[in-house]
Amino acid sequence: MKYYQPGVPAEIELPTGSLVSLYERSVAEAGTAVAMEFFGRTTTYARLGDQISRAAEGLRRLGVQAGDRVALVLPNCPQHVVAFYAVLRLGAIVVEHNPLYTERELRHMFEDHAARVAICWDVAVPKLQDMPGDVAPQKIVSVNLLREFPAIKRLALRLPLPRLRATRNRLTAPVSGTVPWERMLDADPLVATHPRPGVHDLAAIQYTSGTTGMPKGAMLTHSNLFSNARQGEAWMHGAQYRKETFYAILPMFHAFGMTLFLTYGILKQARLVIFPSFDADLVLDAARTSPPTVFCAVPPIYERTAQRATERGISLRSAKYCISGAMNLPASVVELWESVSGGLLVEGYGMTEASPVCLGNPFHPSRRTGTIGIPFPSTLMRVVDPDDPDVEVPQGERGELLIKGPQVFQGYWNNPEETERTLLPGGWLRTGDIVTLDADGFATIVDRVKELIITGGFNVSPSEVEGVLRGHPDVADCAVVGVPMPTGGEKVVAAVQLRPGVELRTDVLRAHCRERLAGYKVPREFVAVEELPRSMLGKVVRKQVRDQLLAPGASAR
Repeated sequence: MKYYQPGVPAEIELPTGSLVSLYERSVAEAGTAVAMEFFGRTTTYARLGDQISRAAEGLRRLGVQAGDRVALVLPNCPQHVVAFYAVLRLGAIVVEHNPLYTERELRHMFEDHAARVAICWDVAVPKLQDMPGDVAPQKIVSVNLLREFPAIKRLALRLPLPRLRATRNRLTAPVSGTVPWERMLDADPLVATHPRPGVHDLAAIQYTSGTTGMPKGAMLTHSNLFSNARQGEAWMHGAQYRKETFYAILPMFHAFGMTLFLTYGILKQARLVIFPSFDADLVLDAARTSPPTVFCAVPPIYERTAQRATERGISLRSAKYCISGAMNLPASVVELWESVSGGLLVEGYGMTEASPVCLGNPFHPSRRTGTIGIPFPSTLMRVVDPDDPDVEVPQGERGELLIKGPQVFQGYWNNPEETERTLLPGGWLRTGDIVTLDADGFATIVDRVKELIITGGFNVSPSEVEGVLRGHPDVADCAVVGVPMPTGGEKVVAAVQLRPGVELRTDVLRAHCRERLAGYKVPREFVAVEELPRSMLGKVVRKQVRDQLLAPGASAR
């Protein structure tokens, strides 16, 4: 490819083994090297391999078999890495979940995938236990994050100080009726002859709002995820085995974080410095002793980290490979980050259905800020008429982006209708994104066929939020849209048609949403409207709502 960084191949070697062979090779080759660092406590690759083997045996004793779905409801933590590979070692299927989801949000997914075993952060355990009996997992393995803290930090959190007590309560909670994670690690190692999964077996079900509607489970095979890790390795030309330090800030339950850290990071035998949530000062504290070389995040994280690094006088010159994804990357953020780091900040593009990365800007002066780049190795793209995907549009005109490659998913779990709409004959994936191509083949997103809102790197389905709002007695009808923010991405805004005689009570509606939705889905602003624009069939036209909210003089609360 003409604009690739020199040394990046046009094609990758497709994997012949599963993700189990990926981690086993890293354990064998990097045994004494540090695999994970968590608040200063380190775990070697040899220790990681031992924990995976013991956890796999513990899960086997709980009845987990090949093909079973096992739910992970975990923040970023060492236990998450171990659990991910322990499930795969048995030939079972990982189903990732955001631990901050409400019981209602988790229930929809559990109804769909029917996992009977869940590995869950103890703080989130009550949400699973509150589910109806025919939906709730039969067995829950509870994870206490503090168990992986250094001993001195665990002791400090026991001090009877209000601030420390509050921190402890955010990190852990007492539970009953579960199997402690430590019991998994007390098991004997899994026998080496236990069958391993095949390269084309299903590895993960990753929930996404996709192009429309409620969350759907994207089915990703070992080959899909392994291929995307190899594509990432090819793109980061020059990154060395056992020499790189990845900052695991993005959540591992998200497709971007899963591939960057759980597959690509382990493939490179890197040190994963793990953060359960983003805090710029924690990141910079870690940078003093374990400087990052691979720092992948979303624009707000880059901006805040760069600002605090400047304020505190901490160097980030070690950060050579920096990729932004999940939302548009403003040029101002690129300029700020590159003023404090040691490499280029480039934008990439992906979606859960593509494992997730499929386009990127090169780590090279040929990169083009403001675009989502060019196809990864072994990836093809087409730009077509959204109403007739068999017809390609001329260069420079707007069209829907189609993707084809070894990272493209197998379809949606239990949803053949959506699969047929999204996967075209020949393996082409409809992205739902409208792009233009410049003369050199760099793509720029200009619109979306889908009406998903992208906020903080996460997809929000307007229909889901609207369904919650309509359940409040003050609301006659509503429309939820994304409004661009100056820093990039969008904020969730609700236009609300109230019942007669009712005044807008923003605090009440926000509290109603918070009880039923993850925090990032809760509208940041509410606007009272007398009428919502509708089509001839009576359907609310969200695009017109969005246009009205963006018009001069529009007000929100």
